[in-house]
Amino acid sequence: MTYELKIDVSPVYELIDSFMLYVTRKWISNLDIGPDWIRDIDGRIPPQQVSALRQAAEWPFTDYDVLYVWAYRRQPASKVLQFLDELEKQSLEECFEQTAPLFPDFTLEECERIKRDYPPLLRLWYEQYFRHTEQKLLPLLIEDASEKKMLESKMGSAALIEYASGGVVIEDIPDLQTVVLLPTIHNRPINMYCFYNTLMIIQYPVDVPSDNEDEPPTVLLRLTKALSDPTRLRLLRYAAHEPKTLWELQSVLGQTNDTMMHHLLMLRVAGLLRVHLGSEGEGNERYSVRPDGASDLQMFLESYIRL
Repeated sequence: MTYELKIDVSPVYELIDSFMLYVTRKWISNLDIGPDWIRDIDGRIPPQQVSALRQAAEWPFTDYDVLYVWAYRRQPASKVLQFLDELEKQSLEECFEQTAPLFPDFTLEECERIKRDYPPLLRLWYEQYFRHTEQKLLPLLIEDASEKKMLESKMGSAALIEYASGGVVIEDIPDLQTVVLLPTIHNRPINMYCFYNTLMIIQYPVDVPSDNEDEPPTVLLRLTKALSDPTRLRLLRYAAHEPKTLWELQSVLGQTNDTMMHHLLMLRVAGLLRVHLGSEGEGNERYSVRPDGASDLQMFLESYIRL
């Protein structure tokens, strides 16, 4: 399987990430920023602006797949306002022609709606929140992306993708032409992936170092929390020798779909579980133990307790 690997970094992605999380509240309890982040922003933004932003909560979640593609198609080195200016100036027909090949059922009406409705709210979000945090985040994103680019020549594309994402393994996807790795901070510790016709975008978390050396590192806390549940330990044992589907895991462990997805998320963000992506696309992933996870646990534990 041959594909081109790109490592991209831009504040535009982080703008969309943070807007999506604030508006949808999706995964917020599982993220490092947590529900307190939402409450803090609600307390700092005028109520009428909160209401304006929250109207997007009723819009289709798949809109964000389109926004990420538009961010990927942006002009090189575009800043947030420049990106929004370019998007508004671009004709609807040009925008649709660039986007439709990646979305089999995408319509001109959908393109018009997304192009019309999102830029004003993204501008509002930039003014009310993102411009105040952008300069703190961007150096961390640039530094991490530069590190990953240096590692690519040593590790190869497939190994780098698995390392950066904490376990995403790309298998047989015949039409795949490009994989884009994006460092993210708002989404940490979750790694997200979006399939398009010939393109895959993978967002991987960048950890922010703690200023207090006496506090356990976040990575260690994720590992110990993931391993503290007996069901998750049984899951790791069952998936230790070959990849298992979600259905197989549910059948053996007797868990509901929602509960199983929660356990899988906890193990994935801790870097203990691989997710195998094949030609079947999203919803048909398989899961297996990531051996490096056990090594990470020992390394971080010994380092913290100073053995």
